Amino acid sequence: MTADAALRAQLDTLTTEAFRPDLAEIDRLDTLALARLMNAEDAGVPAAVAAELPAIAAAVDAIAARMARGGRLVYAGAGTAGRMGVLDASECPPTFSTGPGQVVGLIAGGPSAMVQAVEGAEDSPELAAADLAALKLTAEDSVVGISASGRTPYALGAVAYARARGALTVGLSCNAGSALAAAAEHGIEVVVGPELLTGSTRLKAGTAQKLVLNLISTITMIRLGKTYGNLMVDLRATNDKLRARSRRIVALATGAGDDEVENALAAAGGEVKAAILALLAGVDGPTASALLTASHGHLRAALAHAAPPGGPEPTTAP
Repeated sequence: MTADAALRAQLDTLTTEAFRPDLAEIDRLDTLALARLMNAEDAGVPAAVAAELPAIAAAVDAIAARMARGGRLVYAGAGTAGRMGVLDASECPPTFSTGPGQVVGLIAGGPSAMVQAVEGAEDSPELAAADLAALKLTAEDSVVGISASGRTPYALGAVAYARARGALTVGLSCNAGSALAAAAEHGIEVVVGPELLTGSTRLKAGTAQKLVLNLISTITMIRLGKTYGNLMVDLRATNDKLRARSRRIVALATGAGDDEVENALAAAGGEVKAAILALLAGVDGPTASALLTASHGHLRAALAHAAPPGGPEPTTAP
């Protein structure tokens, strides 16, 4: 059997590649009927994700533990899967003030592959190893390989390289019994079924990947103290909208008036978390910063440390 025939036979076994005869004439439907059909297909994705929540939670706890020790979170995938990883990683700095390189998205073929396919890049496990080697991967890091099929060589190569270096590994796929999930310490298999367009895994599989990555990054950041209740207190205010959001967050957390909020933010150098702590604990900016440093950035812990011995923790809004 030729390599091409072997690959075709392998694809024939994948749920994500399956042909649905019941959809063979969708091009004859009117636009509204097509929209309803596609929407109905998408409605099943959250349930498929729900079935994997225990596996996702276990992976998040393991990732958060390593990141608390200074490790990084690295996503690695090709095509749509890679783009989902890059997207999630790129949203962490403004949302959670993650440091440079703390959350990284790798896509087969490099940054240009975000907008244009790079010939053959996804077929190279060696390319994944080289990309991770360039990051100087350590045993404290976590690598999430992403592949709808669960067989993409780039994702498999990333997991194999990471595991050989003692890094935590997670395999996210959309097929049961995938090679990727088997290769990783934590396997997550969100089986969304065959696509509306045969093999077009940018559809339900892509949606499922986005939902899972939302869970991984958001809950990991909550575990790391990047939020206070459901407020993004590590938000980085880099534009007018985010500056306004910063003021609103401080007000919601403390109940303070506009002038108090502005003064607290100014004294804290624009740092939302420090401004909240200063207002709630009645301390100055430098003291707030020192308390947060001693509490590893966890605002609730810093508030507890700021309370007088034997006294109650300062009243909090969330």
